[in-house]
Amino acid sequence: MPEIGDVAPDFTLPRDGGGEISLSGLKGKPVVLYFYPKDDTSGCTKEACGFRDAMPEFAKLNAEIVGVSPDSVKKHDKFKEKYDLPFVLASDEGKEMLQTYGVWVEKSMYGRKYMGVERSTFLIDPEGKVQAVWRKVKVPGHVDAVLKTLAE
Repeated sequence: MPEIGDVAPDFTLPRDGGGEISLSGLKGKPVVLYFYPKDDTSGCTKEACGFRDAMPEFAKLNAEIVGVSPDSVKKHDKFKEKYDLPFVLASDEGKEMLQTYGVWVEKSMYGRKYMGVERSTFLIDPEGKVQAVWRKVKVPGHVDAVLKTLAE
């Protein structure tokens, strides 16, 4: 589980629209790497649309946004099209990257335990180091907090 100051673990994952995305391919730019549980659910949609609506501010800071979930590329394509999302959605169906980043965790709902994605965001600086980490993210105000940290 990477912490602030660590080199962010590289990854290569399939992405929406076909092809792949890797962290090393984004070097030289700040990267907002956000992990979310599932496409087209209420919290995940609010978070994605929050990042979408703030894209002009992120673009001014030359930042790339990458959303990651265990959903398939096909589901990502539908989600991206439905909400006009202007950033990359990466698919980690095997959950290796989710585990590397420590966001594939045991969760509990209504007394039932299951494995799932802990909503988390990592801000990675242009040199590839972890600059900030948000775990157990609550969606309201989160995009603003990321923008504020990025601008500092």
